Amino acid sequence: MAGMAGTYKNYISFAKHMRDKADDDGSDLLVVDTGDRIEGNGLYDASDPKGRYTFDIIKEQEIDIICSGNHELYKSNSSEDEFRQTVPGFKGSYIASNLDIYYPDTDAFEPLAPRFKKFTTKNQGIRIIAFGFLYDFNGNANNTKVQPVEETVKEQWFQDAIRDRDVDLFLVIGHVPARFSKETNSIYNSIRKVQWDTPIQFLGGHTHIRDCVRYDSKAYGVESGRYMETIGFVSISGLSTSGKDGAQQLEPKKANPSFSRRYIDNNLYSMRHHSSKNDTTFATPLGLNVSSSIASARKTLNLDKTFGCAPHDYWLNRAPYPSNDSILTWLENEVLPDFITKSSTDEATPAYIITNTGAMRFDIFKGPFTIDTTFLVSPFTSGFRYLPSVPYEKATKILQLLNNEGPISLSELRISHLSASSSLHDPALREPDLEILTPARRPVSVMSKQGISTAQTERPIDQVPLASTLDHGAIKLTPGYTTTDDAGSDGDDTLHEPITFYDVPNCIAAAVPPTHPSPFSPAPHLPRSSSSHKQEDSDNEGPQTVQLVFNEFIQGWVVLALRYLGEEVDAADTRPYAGGKSFTDVISEWVGEHWTC
Repeated sequence: MAGMAGTYKNYISFAKHMRDKADDDGSDLLVVDTGDRIEGNGLYDASDPKGRYTFDIIKEQEIDIICSGNHELYKSNSSEDEFRQTVPGFKGSYIASNLDIYYPDTDAFEPLAPRFKKFTTKNQGIRIIAFGFLYDFNGNANNTKVQPVEETVKEQWFQDAIRDRDVDLFLVIGHVPARFSKETNSIYNSIRKVQWDTPIQFLGGHTHIRDCVRYDSKAYGVESGRYMETIGFVSISGLSTSGKDGAQQLEPKKANPSFSRRYIDNNLYSMRHHSSKNDTTFATPLGLNVSSSIASARKTLNLDKTFGCAPHDYWLNRAPYPSNDSILTWLENEVLPDFITKSSTDEATPAYIITNTGAMRFDIFKGPFTIDTTFLVSPFTSGFRYLPSVPYEKATKILQLLNNEGPISLSELRISHLSASSSLHDPALREPDLEILTPARRPVSVMSKQGISTAQTERPIDQVPLASTLDHGAIKLTPGYTTTDDAGSDGDDTLHEPITFYDVPNCIAAAVPPTHPSPFSPAPHLPRSSSSHKQEDSDNEGPQTVQLVFNEFIQGWVVLALRYLGEEVDAADTRPYAGGKSFTDVISEWVGEHWTC
């Protein structure tokens, strides 16, 4: 997004300047990372092995508290990398409150890192107990174990830690949603049962939104967006402190803290503004060294190699679906049919292909589509699988079920048929987590409203001097995030014209040869295989059977849907499709063949 062009070099320099400012005024600054450091950029995904360059680059930032996200755990090799590279790289800062990894030396599962950390800040002497949680994730590789949070908080080590009376703040970081989260609620309630008045600060993640949640007058939670578009800044004043000399200045029970948050757009202008630096004083020697390392790695990986040029912007959820500006419409009308046409194993049998929209992570902007772009848009390594013969009527009904448009919801589907599917061993289906089918989220709080509120437009203009321009006395705003949360609508550091986000389905599909004309395709004969299919569509005349092709990431749900529809199939019945070609490769190959510069 425009206005979110800050680099890791800038981030390192910014953190250094802000630490210096904190030291100068006697406050304390903590830098926190709540996970998902891998996948989604060519610097990580294009290297062999993956992360060859990024692990060393990430370690250049001084991080005080860090934990894992879910993306680090999908593959056994990435879990091992986290254990062998990131944990020792941030020794003393990495916390894994409910995450274990298999230790070959002991032939047992052991904590990935320490369960919690107690420390005292250097300037004000604030005594902090910090935890680092992951939500109840169940899509991890079998060399890791994620213990449900509700079980973790019952363990003796946690109960002992929260009963420590020599603490001024509980700091709970994690790859856990701050709002509407059973995990966060469980942690909060456990602490409040034994420490009813000690301040708590949650720093969450995973839901990709800017959000602030008030639990009580002394407990707040904040999330700081997605993909490092946002630098979250949380300020807490009024905590009990002991000062540098250790003399108690304020008893914990008398503390009356105030909490505030700011969502800073990750760009150089915002960082210079808040660090009080300019174009000649901002970059630090370490930041410049990191920039040089990144440039060298990008050159080695040839990340700027261009496959083709996008003729216009394609949006994941900033354009209506279906429409000509929708990535999903482009996929189902052009990319997927072309892929099936070239890869079909049985030209005499029509094919029906389904993929989850969560396989796409970001928008495509007009202009060069590079190696780096492919991993920004879709970094996942999952390929496709297929069933050679499925009744067409049932294949189309799978899409309805996966998009919660059938006669039974996904939750009901899982509950009512899982017990009968004893041969279905997909671990993602054994828990109530429907994360695997979650489409791209809107990167704003669920409380956010369209339009700019009065509270925002009346905020003093000196808080937004960089991303806006003055036009005859009025503020001319650039498009961006506008956030309303429990603390109000003044959290966005820069005022923006609001962006409209649209709902998208869990899954999309395409038929080859097509069975429905699409008004959004340059070729009028291509299909419109969207979630807008109604029941009568599948009753229209069509082929008797099809090859059912699907992204292997949703295989468990496809099999479960087919079993609900009366087909006796199992995951073992599926076959690799197109030689296991990944979705990323499918997209880049299509771009190379169809988009010219």
